[in-house]
Amino acid sequence: MPRPILYVLLVVVAASLVPMGLVYKARHSRKTHPRIQVVYDMDNQYKSKTQTENAFFADGMAMRHSPDGTVAQGQLEADDALYRGQVAGDTLFVETFPVEVTSEMMYRGQERFNIYCAPCHGASGDGNGLVNVRAAALAEGTWTPPTDLRGQTVIDRPVGHIYNTIKNGIRNMPAYGPQIPVSDRWAIVAYVRALQLSRNASIEDVPAEVRASLQK
Repeated sequence: MPRPILYVLLVVVAASLVPMGLVYKARHSRKTHPRIQVVYDMDNQYKSKTQTENAFFADGMAMRHSPDGTVAQGQLEADDALYRGQVAGDTLFVETFPVEVTSEMMYRGQERFNIYCAPCHGASGDGNGLVNVRAAALAEGTWTPPTDLRGQTVIDRPVGHIYNTIKNGIRNMPAYGPQIPVSDRWAIVAYVRALQLSRNASIEDVPAEVRASLQK
């Protein structure tokens, strides 16, 4: 092959690599302005801002409601007993725990109870927590005393009812569902049941191997 033609071919090959180099540089370097987009409408799509009109829809509103039955990914929560404390397809509260109650769960429930519940209901659940003591001292006449969780009224409630109270609140008590996840709600319910049992517990309720240490 003649030397001039060889030189021309080398120049052409080298020139063909320039576009790829420029593309690589454009994709991997920091810039103060947007990169050039070949298919620009994929990155710069038309949008409607909130509280604006949009003639595309029959009602003229840009903001759309989610279709009926829409569920966020991973949030189906189809188990009524577990997530709502209710009998499936009914409004009745479950009487038994939908999860296994273990010692680890009880300790977790005690910890969460002391964080979220004890300030008002007291560490023993008698309704005389520090918040209640302070409110009673102020004597402003607007304070509703917390419920004694060891009282017969709460004892007679199904576990699902107590779970629902934690999740959605009741009367003056606000909902704690946003702060307390499902597993911790049931752990607190289990600990509340333990507080109720301990109120009228006798030495016979204590395991034989532990009684001696309590009687010292």
